[in-house]
Amino acid sequence: MSLPLSGKVALVTGSSRSIGAAIASRLAEDGAAVVINYVATADVAQKLADEINAAGKGSAIVIQADMSSVVEGSRLVEETVQRLGKLDILVLNAGFSESQTLADLTEDMFDKQFTVNVKVPLFMTQTAAKYLPVGGRVILISSAVTKTSSVGPASLVYAASKGAVEQLTRVLAKDLGAKGMTVNSVAPGATETELFRRGRTQEVVDTMANQHPLKRIAEADEIAPIVAFLARDEAGWVNGQVIHVNGVNPFV
Repeated sequence: MSLPLSGKVALVTGSSRSIGAAIASRLAEDGAAVVINYVATADVAQKLADEINAAGKGSAIVIQADMSSVVEGSRLVEETVQRLGKLDILVLNAGFSESQTLADLTEDMFDKQFTVNVKVPLFMTQTAAKYLPVGGRVILISSAVTKTSSVGPASLVYAASKGAVEQLTRVLAKDLGAKGMTVNSVAPGATETELFRRGRTQEVVDTMANQHPLKRIAEADEIAPIVAFLARDEAGWVNGQVIHVNGVNPFV
């Protein structure tokens, strides 16, 4: 019995750890050949690839590329196709967050977040569209911050960038949908990752968890299956959607 993603090639940006690693592992578990992308953590990325290859379902290779560069992002797509022969699934997971209020905001801070979260994913999609087949998948990662009234002033630019990701999703779904591809976003709520923990004390994390109906925050392995579903053939009629994976967001 074949696995649901057997014969598919998937590229997951920012996938050496956290949610990206969980996504890469799940896609491989479903049979895909996965490209694990990293910037500086070559050993971590290779360890994940070794674990995937040892599991004997899908397979994995690692490719270094800096997701703050449009040139590097396009190279990553091109190298994926060169090494694995094609590209079926593009998961744009890499993200960057830097907290600052309006008073402290600088142009450089703004540009960094919009470049990694919006600009590079857009141009990577442009490059990938040359290779994605009918039935190809583009999956972006948004955030629950776009649908909550509790976003603090320090999350101004990050929240704006993820709002832009969701609008990209809706518009690109029309463009690529006309070519038989789908474009969707997954928007996690609070999830146990390095990015989520950055700048938060344990007390703050515990408070957020206790305000949640399930009294906890998510694990990365709870986000990955939704991405895997969108990558499957069965999700072919899901297009232009933002799927919130937050266990009922208590902060709306």
